[in-house]
Amino acid sequence: MTSFKPKHSVPNLLDLVAEGEGLRIEFKRLVHSAPKIARSITAFANTSGGVILIGVDDDRRIVGIHSEKETLQIIDEAMKFHIEPRPRIEARVEEFKRRMVLLVEIPESPERPHFHVERVIRRDTGTRSVERRVFIRDGSHNKAASEDRIALMLSKKEPIRISFTDRERHLLGWLEAHERITAEAFADNVCIPIREARRILVSLVRSGALRLESINGNSFYTLALR
Repeated sequence: MTSFKPKHSVPNLLDLVAEGEGLRIEFKRLVHSAPKIARSITAFANTSGGVILIGVDDDRRIVGIHSEKETLQIIDEAMKFHIEPRPRIEARVEEFKRRMVLLVEIPESPERPHFHVERVIRRDTGTRSVERRVFIRDGSHNKAASEDRIALMLSKKEPIRISFTDRERHLLGWLEAHERITAEAFADNVCIPIREARRILVSLVRSGALRLESINGNSFYTLALR
């Protein structure tokens, strides 16, 4: 649900601008593409929430927007056609030196993962298709989530189910010696499908036994107590 709240609170706006872009703040000079703003909204909703300041340049200059109505229409299009399921957001206008800035606040969502949906033309075949991806916030950037991260989000909608069979014992022993493992390597080690390997790993993350980490977009699992 999108709500619009006009508000005039210069200190709040300036504090956000002074903090700069990061995990929970993004600047946009303007918004002209529904799929692009949808990517940012899903990234914040899938991570720890945040705020998008529309009308602020990358160098922190407050340039303002020409039409809040037009900008809100693009955001509504993004919510209706490019995000599934739709997260809750709030939008409000703040003013600085007669320049209007639209603040879009996105809370961390209990319904994640939210998928970014976009119609694309495949380069290899030239055919049209619908692309569904999950984005997360990584520092000041929006990045596609790994399959492991998506599996962890999906698993949180279900009760934790953990069993300690030979596969789990083998995994924990292997991690004692090698420190980290990928879902693909675990699947190969115990000769099970990757989907089942990922389910076991994610369950152990939720139990607190393992941690899911990533470097340069590559996900792997480590013992939580190291």
